[in-house]
Amino acid sequence: MAPPSQQLVLAASSADAGVAAWDLRTGAEAIRHRPCSSRPRAITAVADRFLAAAQAPAGNSAPIHYYHWDKPQVAVKSFPAEPIRVLISDTEGNYLIGGGISGDIFFWEVASGELLVRWHAHYRDVRCLALYDLLLVSGSEDGSIKVWDLLTMLDEQSRLEAKTPYLYNFNQHALPVTDVTCFHGAIAVSSSEDRTCKIWSLSEGRMLRSISFPAIIDSVEIDPRSHIFYAGGRDGKIYVTAMGVDPSQGRDDSSILGALDDHSKAVTSLASSTDGLLLVSGSEDGHVRVWDTRSQQVTRKFKHSQGPVTNVLIVTPKRVNLPPLQSLRKVCAANGEVEPRAVILPHPENDVHIAGNLSSNLLEHLLDATQHGSSRLFDSGVSTPNGAPNEQGAEWRSKYLELQDLFVHEVLGQMSSSMDI
Repeated sequence: MAPPSQQLVLAASSADAGVAAWDLRTGAEAIRHRPCSSRPRAITAVADRFLAAAQAPAGNSAPIHYYHWDKPQVAVKSFPAEPIRVLISDTEGNYLIGGGISGDIFFWEVASGELLVRWHAHYRDVRCLALYDLLLVSGSEDGSIKVWDLLTMLDEQSRLEAKTPYLYNFNQHALPVTDVTCFHGAIAVSSSEDRTCKIWSLSEGRMLRSISFPAIIDSVEIDPRSHIFYAGGRDGKIYVTAMGVDPSQGRDDSSILGALDDHSKAVTSLASSTDGLLLVSGSEDGHVRVWDTRSQQVTRKFKHSQGPVTNVLIVTPKRVNLPPLQSLRKVCAANGEVEPRAVILPHPENDVHIAGNLSSNLLEHLLDATQHGSSRLFDSGVSTPNGAPNEQGAEWRSKYLELQDLFVHEVLGQMSSSMDI
């Protein structure tokens, strides 16, 4: 068995070529999970404990597969109510969030497989999802981006009382949204087929900047060390882009600092290491590249298959025995449970606990976090349980926005200053 600290580069394809896993240090292929055929942004490492992958539709079937790190075969198959286009998990691995082809968002508890809530989010396919604290950001084929407060969406009474189910609805993209990612300070970056990336303030609910590119951008990834992001283009280039821009230039393309150029076809997916020193890119040319972000040179090249690479991840697998992984339910229990069609294959012995009763535990966690200054209690109009105005919430919001303003000016100003040197 590989050491616990082993880092793997994962890559999946829309062709049924499985999920390939390469050792980042040696370059050797460690395992290939089969079968798997996934569209972009459809695989996620659930707290690095196991892998979940939403399958591209094949006939009437579009399951979600679970895989253990040390076993090539599927551990669990779940059959959601509709094909899932995008799949993400929270950092603790407590829940899975999927975006469907109908525009619905599905929120599952991992421990039980229960569908806690499902809501209609967009008019067309949900193509990308990202989490920031208690906020969920969704981008769609319909060109819109919406920001959702999970505290509201997980509580039926709050949903009924809210004026709109979402916090913000951004419609500045002219064509389908292809990717979205979040950064410190409640900042999000989105990409679109309209050849722009847009930077958003999630705390203020407004667009901070729009940056134009010479090609359609299919994927974005933020460098956790600095105020730059990488934009993967359909021309095969990865554009190194500053969040800030020199206002004296009078054009937004001055934010493009350079490009990493080694793919022959569209760059479909990007993943950054936690320290920002490595960037992994996947392309329609069937290759995966590992880049040293300091030298901007390719350090490793992997060949996945004859088909396009649609997803890449960098993971440090937690090779522990898990309790039985539960199949995901089709409908919420409150709406009348439907027994899912699932295949649960042999699993390791039980010696790791996955928290249960998340429908209540998660709400308690969200409430606790909210009381420490997150989400809707920032709204000055929210009242306390006895009906009095939430003055503490207003004060938290004021302090938070002051810090946010400082951060935004830092992000947008620091790069401009460095470009002047």
